[in-house]
Order: sequence, then C-alpha cells, then structure tokens
Amino acid sequence: MNVLMESEPLPGIVQLVLNRPQARNALDSTLVAALRERLGFHSARDATRVIVLRAAGAAFCSGVDLRTMADKGLSEWSENEADALALARLFAELREMAKPTIAAVQGPAFGAGVGLVAACDVAVGSEEAKFCLPEVRLGIIPAVVSPYVMEAMGGRQARRYMLSGEMISSERAREIGLLHEVVPTPALGGEALRFATDLAQGGPTALGACKALLTELGALSPGLDRDMVLSQRLARLRASDEGQAGLAAMLARRAPPWAP
Repeated sequence: MNVLMESEPLPGIVQLVLNRPQARNALDSTLVAALRERLGFHSARDATRVIVLRAAGAAFCSGVDLRTMADKGLSEWSENEADALALARLFAELREMAKPTIAAVQGPAFGAGVGLVAACDVAVGSEEAKFCLPEVRLGIIPAVVSPYVMEAMGGRQARRYMLSGEMISSERAREIGLLHEVVPTPALGGEALRFATDLAQGGPTALGACKALLTELGALSPGLDRDMVLSQRLARLRASDEGQAGLAAMLARRAPPWAP
C-alpha cells in the first residue's frame, strides 16, 4: 500500500494524504521518508502553488509509530540518533518550504501529528479534531515538535499542554492558536481548498519571500541593520518582474498573471 497519496484537485493545489489508516496514520520511517521526498519535490516545482496536508481514515496522525519508537530506542546510538534527526528534518522542511502549506485535520492528532499541524502555515480542523501531546506520559518528550508547537500556541500554553499531556478539543485548539478555523466535518475539504485558492492569489516568488521573512524576523534585532535588511527585501521584490507585473495589474484593475 502507498503510505502517501497525492492528488491535484485544482491546478497548482496539491494534496498530500497520509495513508496508514489502519495505524491511525502514525509516522514510521517509510512515511517520514515519503513525506520528505514529496515536500522537497513540490518546494522546487514551479507549478505547485499550495500544499494541503490531509489524512485518510478517522485519525489525522496518532504520532510516531510506537513500535518504531521502541525499536529505535534499543538500536545502536547512531541509528537511533539518525532516525530522530530524520523526524526533526521533516518538521523543519515542512515549516521552511517555499510554498504555503495547509493542514486539514479531520480527527485526532497526537504527538508528532500536532507537530505536523503546527508546522503548517494554516490549520483548519473539523469539529471532531482533537489534539494531545502525551509524550511525558510515555517517558519521553515532544522534543522535535517543540519549536513549532511553541510558535503555534505560545510559550505559556505550550508549557501546560506539553507537561500535562491532556486532551485539547478543536474549539480549544482554535482559542490557543493551534487551529485557525473549526468547521463541520463535511465542510473540511471545501474549506481547505478555499484557503488554498486564497493563498494562490499571492505571487509565487512573493509567497516564498514572505515565508522566509516570517521565519527569519525573530533573529533580526531592532535598529539600522534590521531596517536595511527589510528595506532591501522590499526594494528587490518591487523591482522584480513579478512585483512589477502585480503592481501593474492592480493599477489596471485586472488579475495578475499568476492568479488561479
């Protein structure tokens, strides 16, 4: 069985679907490798505008496969460390890829599943979605997802839920910032595609540049150096072919050339 399915329901909008429903879409080494390969491919593919991450079956992702976790813990240190690094790189590559990403969460997301949701740019959940970071109750910690969880829900909320391992409802997830929207389950697919279509209105280069800016902004200290970096980015983009085409289209009250 193909552990990761792919489709393109609208031009430029690609859906990647976790397809281990019998294992509640738990991440094993095969699924991690498949996700990393397709994210890398679509990050570099000009025709891809937006990625929608979905899952087959009742659960979005139950976390890292427990058998994998147990086996790697008993393996040689180098193998154990390499497997954990591959998982960490998955979340980093999802967060840092040049294309906007949307998580469409139809059911439970636990552990690494929360990490997938938090690493996406936009997250939409059904009323049946629920979330949990249960690692401490298993004698481990949510180490590789922690930067993305902290960013999504803020440090204070992350402390509570990473330490307690308690369940988070869809409405609570929206309140603390893990989800942007909660919709009835039958409407989830349509809402995700609506968001994707909205995101695809942005210029392809501008979207990638904006994502890079958001990632790097926290490392820039206030002052002249930051002002120079930011002003240079604005100057480059508005002088680019894409920037000129977008500004001309707005002045002429017509759609830009990249509009869906």
